[in-house]
Amino acid sequence: MRTSNPALNENAFNERLAIGEERMTIQGAVNKTAILLVLAMVAAVFTWQKFRVNPAGAMPLVLGGAIGGFIVGLVTVFKKTWAPMTAPIYALCEGLLIGGISAFYEAKFQGIVLQAGMLTFGTLFALLVAYRSGIIRATENFKLGVVAATGGIAILYLVTWVLGMFGVNVGFMHNSGMLSIGISAFVVVVAALNLVLDFDFIEQGAEVGAPKYLEWYAAFGLLVTLVWLYLEILRLLAKLSSRRD
Repeated sequence: MRTSNPALNENAFNERLAIGEERMTIQGAVNKTAILLVLAMVAAVFTWQKFRVNPAGAMPLVLGGAIGGFIVGLVTVFKKTWAPMTAPIYALCEGLLIGGISAFYEAKFQGIVLQAGMLTFGTLFALLVAYRSGIIRATENFKLGVVAATGGIAILYLVTWVLGMFGVNVGFMHNSGMLSIGISAFVVVVAALNLVLDFDFIEQGAEVGAPKYLEWYAAFGLLVTLVWLYLEILRLLAKLSSRRD
């Protein structure tokens, strides 16, 4: 099993099942994912409201969510048994971050957040239906292609970030030109395809009878992809809106 999601790596389900321990199920992972999404949304609404009233005052929440989410995410990846506790904390942290970012974009482009949210969940359900119906199959070649594309995107973002630290402006990544829009569209497609790999990985985990607590870990991994997809869709819509202004 292979997935480009850093949380759902190939060793994620290599955990021995203790005698009498409950097994992971797909429905359990779905339920945990729903809980994490609700927590993230509640935190996002809280930061959104703070940002709309006082943007400067909301920044500590946004930065705290970003830093906290990164730290808790790493802890969850390396200590999977803690996922029932750390995954909800991660969801809250990501919600704080997303709420601030969303409010910022909404202030510039009214209605963009609703569009991005609808497209994100629409993509999630469309790909889930396609996966369950067999229209899209997570073959080895499919997995290799998505992993390679995701790795390339990660390297591009890392190089852009490093260059930015030295004052080098990589305009084609952030402006509203056709190249920038094309890159964003490609990233959105790759992020969406990662959902298929996540579906497949969760299904495999249930089939091998992974420990019950990995339902939380699987939900955490799926949330990582959904947050990425939402933010990339938000960026793409912002670039398209900038061209119309």
